[in-house]
Amino acid sequence: MNDFSALTTNGPVLSPSDEHFDTERSGFQTFRGRRPNVVVGATGADDVRAAVAYAVERGLAVAVQSQGHGVPAEVDGGVLITTNRMTEVRIDAERRTAWFEAGVQWGSVVEAAAEFGLAPLSGSAPHVGAVSYTLGGGIGHLARRYGYAADHVRAIEIVTADGQLRRVTAESELFWALCGAGGNFGVVTGMEVDLVPVAELYGGALYFDAHQIEDVLTTWQRWTRDLPEEMTSSVALVPFPDIPALPEPLRGRHVAHVRIAYAGDAEEGERLVEPLRAIGPRLIDSVRVMPYREVGSICNDPTQPMPYVSTNAMLRDFDDAAIKTLLDLVGPNAPQRCVVEVRHLGGALSRQAENCVGNRDAAYVFGLNSKVDEDTVDAANALQNLVMDEMQRWSTGGRCLNFLAGGSANPDDVRASYDAPDYERLRAMKAAYDPRNTFRLNHHIPPA
Repeated sequence: MNDFSALTTNGPVLSPSDEHFDTERSGFQTFRGRRPNVVVGATGADDVRAAVAYAVERGLAVAVQSQGHGVPAEVDGGVLITTNRMTEVRIDAERRTAWFEAGVQWGSVVEAAAEFGLAPLSGSAPHVGAVSYTLGGGIGHLARRYGYAADHVRAIEIVTADGQLRRVTAESELFWALCGAGGNFGVVTGMEVDLVPVAELYGGALYFDAHQIEDVLTTWQRWTRDLPEEMTSSVALVPFPDIPALPEPLRGRHVAHVRIAYAGDAEEGERLVEPLRAIGPRLIDSVRVMPYREVGSICNDPTQPMPYVSTNAMLRDFDDAAIKTLLDLVGPNAPQRCVVEVRHLGGALSRQAENCVGNRDAAYVFGLNSKVDEDTVDAANALQNLVMDEMQRWSTGGRCLNFLAGGSANPDDVRASYDAPDYERLRAMKAAYDPRNTFRLNHHIPPA
């Protein structure tokens, strides 16, 4: 099983005894990372085909890693295919499409599309893998206007368990499954997606100090109840450490960070944001007309790899009682803290598309994120479980697949990411396309 000479690839093949093994297998999420038998650093579809064939012949499981933000589970054994060397991007301005390989980060697509006044339905962090994000659904800054990123896929190139490289389009039943559960059916090597005519938007961040947090949450949730679809927003509660790397106004403060992205007329966007500015003084107010290529500044997500645990729940409502419950548990005066984010859904996200992305009836998605190490992980998990239990009253019972990582990517929560009939359909398709369950080291859907 440990004879890797049969793996003939253009990229590196690394075992645990090799010098660069740990570097190759690590991604953005560094807590309890993957420990495969072998890592294949794929440079293209041929390398992926070789790795899949090797694994299938030996009964090994296959995992895939692009940038490694949402590592779904601790992995022991098997074959890990890393795709970060696959970085080609092509823009077809006339057709308003982008094609990109499996290791491309969103920032590269944003930059390439911006040259033509176009934008992809990218995520909040430019350094997230575009393919993996889209396979999980994808909720970005244009989501209420245009829907999930998975709703705008044109074609997918994938190596399936039989070792074949396939180009899958909407005419195939497999396309429906790949757009929302793609990792269960093979290794995607490339993807073609729609671009939208957005060269700039009215967006940015409003940061409020700790004593304003309850007012911010209450005002924001009431404000979201009557918004045009062009407005996508979220609010995060962030306990910032007191370190020089942070902007001075945020150091050591527990803040409310309101994220704004309005894909419409700037004057109307400014009018819509006024009730949030009226809450009071801001520590930072960066909301302005910005080119879409600067969209990553809205959330300003960390770019350095880190260890963390996270979970989420789809909410049917986020009312005053929900806010009080949340603040009692993880607000600025609570004994324990973590990063909390609530994203406003609805709009185009609520409209069904020809894919398996579920829970489109949710009004909000609520997430928790805690930075951990081996000494603090148990307390962080206990806190997250407590918060999730107390917020259950407002939950639809659903989960968002993109935000399940580590322990939260368990069978029950993965199942809750899909509507029940769709989940059973996915299990049946899994049995047809991957009967030996080769692709199980992921947000796993077991074969029927």
